[in-house]
This record gives sequence, structure tokens and C-alpha cells, in this order.
Amino acid sequence: MIPLVKPYLPPREELMPELENTLYSGYIAEGEPVYKFERQFANYIGNPNVLALHSGTDALHLALILAGVKEGDEVISTPMTAEPTNTSITMVGAKVVWGDVDVRTGLLDPVSVRSLITSRTKAIMLVHYAGMVCDMDEFNKISQEFNIPIIEDAAHALGSKYNGKFIGSNSPYTIFSLQAIKHMTTVDGGFLTFKEDKQLPRARRMRWFGLDKGKSRLENDITETGYKYAMNNVNATIGLVQMRHIESVVGRYIENGKFYDNALKNIAGLELVPYYNDTEPSYWLYTIKVERREDFIKMMADNNILASPLHHRNDLHSIFAQSKRELPNMDKFYEKLVHIPCGWWVNNEDREYIADVIKKGW
Repeated sequence: MIPLVKPYLPPREELMPELENTLYSGYIAEGEPVYKFERQFANYIGNPNVLALHSGTDALHLALILAGVKEGDEVISTPMTAEPTNTSITMVGAKVVWGDVDVRTGLLDPVSVRSLITSRTKAIMLVHYAGMVCDMDEFNKISQEFNIPIIEDAAHALGSKYNGKFIGSNSPYTIFSLQAIKHMTTVDGGFLTFKEDKQLPRARRMRWFGLDKGKSRLENDITETGYKYAMNNVNATIGLVQMRHIESVVGRYIENGKFYDNALKNIAGLELVPYYNDTEPSYWLYTIKVERREDFIKMMADNNILASPLHHRNDLHSIFAQSKRELPNMDKFYEKLVHIPCGWWVNNEDREYIADVIKKGW
């Protein structure tokens, strides 16, 4: 079975000596490997304002706090995402307000978002789902017009671009996930990036119980609640080795995605998803819309190819019952949504086979 997701890890002979050095170095908590990883990732995305964390969920939580979202506030978000995007909003006591999606792309619709803004709206949570980039031209206008910060959830979008630049420096806050099956994994981990550096010192304190790592414990004075969100040197060491391969690994996702963009045109019962102007996806998942989705998934499985919608639409979870509302575009998009294998493990022969199988129909 050709899998839909699969973690990439560097060759054993390259990774294990580095891990051994860190494990027996005498210091495995947050230290120089973490800071070195931050610098290398910052160079990759072209933004020096980078904070390494234990998970992407930690990054979402801190971004919401730093954006000033508090209990009783509202955050406009999308149900088309993995659950942490929205459960993190409940962590600060705010209410999720569901924006509808663009029926063509499944990404949050700026027209819907604009109609939902009230005096209680304190942030807009965008998700670059499956590596596809939201309509940032329109969302930037909304953010500026209403003075509402945007948090970009780029858990799926490492290597995606907007206006020719890597995602990670456009909005006040962008989060990345280094969880097991993402473009790049450190087993678990995440990054929070900032458009400006003024909140970085506070964020660094918040990732370590509110303590300033630049001072001894005896010199510290905690002034606000912090968390145990710091990345450790072991995860960072994996990340440093992964950085040697990031261009080739992410590049393979993109190469496969562009192949499908051409190979799957004009197939009866299949609709390709368009990409917004000035955006370039990184194809963490290859997304298509199909008629008779269950028949399609079964046909693919019969040919040893895993296909799936993968994510459960978040608005159906009981925790969000108070946010329930009609989302007609989401209904239409989700009933046809399916993903096919696109990652680093899909070789040229595999992708040709997958395209040929689909062309035969279901």
C-alpha cells in the first residue's frame, strides 16, 4: 500500500552519531542546539524572529496569548484543519467563530470572515491547509482595515510561498509543526515566528515557566504565567540534521504535486483545486475533489493506494457545540474532499501508477 503520510528521517549513519553526542553531552534540555536550530530555520524561511517550541500546539497557544486573546473573546477560524488549531482557542477561554470556506479550495473565505467580525473579534486564525496558501492579499486587507492580528497556522505549509517568499514572515504570528508526519519532523516540535521582534523576549520567557534563561534562577522574578513549552536539545539535534535535507525533501513534495497538477487534468468526476494568485503550495497533501468519494477511496485501496479525507471537520466536535452554524460551502467541499499520496516516498514510477489508476475511473 502506498501510504498517504510517512515520516522522513535522515540516514542512520548521519543522524545517530549526532544524537549520541547530544545525549551524552551532559546537557539535554534547552541549550545551544536549540538556538542553532532556530538560527538555521530562520535563515531558511528568511525571518530572524523564530522561537523553537515543544509542539505546534504550544506555538498556537502562545500566539493567541501574545495576540491578547482572552476569555470571552472571539477568534474566527476554519473547521477545515487538524483539531489543535481550534482546541488551542479554547485553551485561552475564547470562542471559536466558524468562517465558511471557499468552495473551490477548502481554505477560509475572506468574504465570510469579513461578515463575521464584531467588537469581540480579537484574532483571525488562517490555516494553509495541505500546504495550500490562503488568499493572503484579501486577508492582509482585512487585518489592516479592522486592526485584527492574523495567526497563520502553517503546520502543513513548510516551504509554501506568498509573493515569492516562504511562509513565516507575512503576519504577526505564524506557527509551524514538526510533528511526526509533517514535511520535517523532530519527532515532535514546533516553531512560532513573528513579523516583528518586540514580543520575542516575552515569548522566550513564556516558553520556560516565565523565567529568563539569561539569568540564574536566583536572579529571576516571574511576572506572568509561563509554560513548559521549550524544545530540548535532543529534538533540536534531529532538526539540525533534518535541515541538511529540507530542500530535497520539501522539493520532492512540490515536484510530485506539480506532476499531479498536470497529469490529473480533465478527468471525469475529478476536480483539481486552484491556487490563489501570488501563492505557491508545498503539497503536504495532494488535494482533489471527486464524485462518489467512497467509491474512489475503495478503488484506490483495491490498487494498493491509500486515499482519505484524513481530517474530521472540526465543527462536528462536541466541544464546539456553542459555535455551531450553517456552513454551506464547507458542506459542499467536504463531501468531495480526498487526498492522494504526494510525499518524499512517492517516486516517479509510483506517481505515474497513481495517475494511471485514477484515469481508469471508479
